[in-house]
Amino acid sequence: MATRRVKITAPHGAHARPVAELARLALEHSAPVTLTTLDGSKVDLSSVLAVMDLALNQGDEVVLDTSSSADAHGVLDAMAAVLDPNG
Repeated sequence: MATRRVKITAPHGAHARPVAELARLALEHSAPVTLTTLDGSKVDLSSVLAVMDLALNQGDEVVLDTSSSADAHGVLDAMAAVLDPNG
């Protein structure tokens, strides 16, 4: 399992544009990618509505994970860059 812990630094948190980008990246990846909040809520990143329902804000920390594969770390890095553009 490939995982990445990310602190959201995007100015308005995970609003529509970044969430749409996360969903696009998840749909292009060969395995499901999930996002888990620190309180344990877990969603599939290919679902824009599920991610938006989390109401993630700047400063929130999340864990991204997917099955190990040749491109797993690449997709997690790209997703982390969406949530933490200052990282």
